[in-house]
Amino acid sequence: MISVENALKLVLENTISPKTELVNFQTSLGRVLAEDLVADRDFPPFDRVTMDGIAIDFSALVAGQKNFKIQEMQAAGDEQKTLDSHENCIEIMTGAVLPKNSNTVIRYEDLEIENGFATILAEIKPHQNVHFQGQDKLSGQVLVREGQVINASHVAIAASIGKHLLGVRALPKIAIASSGDELVGISEVPLPHQIRLSNVYAIASILKKVSAAVDIFHINDTLDGSVSKIEELLKKYDVLIFSGGVSMGKKDFIPQALAENNVKELFHKIAQKPGKPMWFGKSDTTIVFALPGNPVSTYLCTIKYVLPWLKKNLGILEEKNPSVILTEDIVFKPKLNYFLQVKIENDNGCLYATPLKHHGSGDFISLAEADGFIELPFRESGLFLKGEIVDFFAI
Repeated sequence: MISVENALKLVLENTISPKTELVNFQTSLGRVLAEDLVADRDFPPFDRVTMDGIAIDFSALVAGQKNFKIQEMQAAGDEQKTLDSHENCIEIMTGAVLPKNSNTVIRYEDLEIENGFATILAEIKPHQNVHFQGQDKLSGQVLVREGQVINASHVAIAASIGKHLLGVRALPKIAIASSGDELVGISEVPLPHQIRLSNVYAIASILKKVSAAVDIFHINDTLDGSVSKIEELLKKYDVLIFSGGVSMGKKDFIPQALAENNVKELFHKIAQKPGKPMWFGKSDTTIVFALPGNPVSTYLCTIKYVLPWLKKNLGILEEKNPSVILTEDIVFKPKLNYFLQVKIENDNGCLYATPLKHHGSGDFISLAEADGFIELPFRESGLFLKGEIVDFFAI
């Protein structure tokens, strides 16, 4: 049995080389950028006016002039106009090009306009309300570096530089397969001894955090059927994720079926609760996660091992888990790391974790009430005191 720390280390050491593909920028949200986005012109590309008002030459104001004759108006989208005289001003709209021979914009709120003249009523600073050319970025500079998870602002930047197609890291082809004769489809009415599939959909939903698309399958509890289905899936997918069939039951055939398909076991069983029976391995072409079938175990192992693997494979930096403060004493004697469902309360910036009562790793209904899991590493005393700080994994 492997430790939690070594299990995670092995998982993260066994990534596959991601490929790159081109996608339309409008469908790129949530994907991982595989190229730098570079400015094709200065940002902003001209001296841009940021307020509606008038444009003047500030030196006239320094010389004592307060009243300016309105020469004409320039709107956003107009070609740049020229201020003919220091005694004049040009009415200007937000987003317009700053007129030649002007350098300062005064808001309408700070003016009185009457009979074609604008009178300044407030204290004015030079260059105010002007966003100067190249102030944000110069042509050729990197706007967004590769490796970023594309968000709405990145999509806007891509549009602004005319990038219709973006290079992104290709998502691995993932298959999720449930195992168990007691499982039926969600549209079926289960018999008293049956339950509907749910674990596979939980896994798929968690992996959508990084825009992963998956195909879902079911394997009946026979060795021949398991071997045959795994052989088929290995030919088509980069990643296989199984839920169920990995423990000590007489019909838990997944590890044996994987071995018969020449999938190398890297570990089987982790010193943790829940999720102890987890299996991890690889073939020449495919990474395989075989998770315990109990719903809470499946959920936890996906958050703790599968999602971090996928993020690393795509080059997404894994954020450090936040720390939380226990609100009560906890006793856990087994020589295992204990992952416990909790509710979180934020009190003046401090996160407090309160354990939730549940009925074991089969009680997935309790997940709906939980904010996540805390990890209590094994200690000889088995005692964790109120006020201690522990790691938290959000659901």
